Amino acid sequence: MSDFDLSHEEIVKKKGSEGWWEEKSLAGKILWGIGFGILGLAFAVLCGWVVMLLWNWLMPDIFGLKQITYWQAWGLFILSSILFKGMGNGGHSPSSEKKRKQKLKSYIHDEHVHKTDAAE
Repeated sequence: MSDFDLSHEEIVKKKGSEGWWEEKSLAGKILWGIGFGILGLAFAVLCGWVVMLLWNWLMPDIFGLKQITYWQAWGLFILSSILFKGMGNGGHSPSSEKKRKQKLKSYIHDEHVHKTDAAE
């Protein structure tokens, strides 16, 4: 029997009560935190660099615009995030988004039912 076939309680009994994070020492947890911090910083640097490369590769040739610097690329990245994503989630809570999707699904289902009834 594999771990996929076991419930959470059975896995805890089989492997012990502690998870992999609890087994780490304080020094190990600090090193994990530093590692994730470095990865996050590297990802942020990469985002600005990718925006700059894409802009400088496409925009001057297509639209005749000037090339931009790394920091201008970051400004463009932040501006586009604000404009296209909005601040936060645009005032929609996850529950209101779920309700909106359910309402849309019921509307589509009702339309399908009405079309099927009209065809008969």
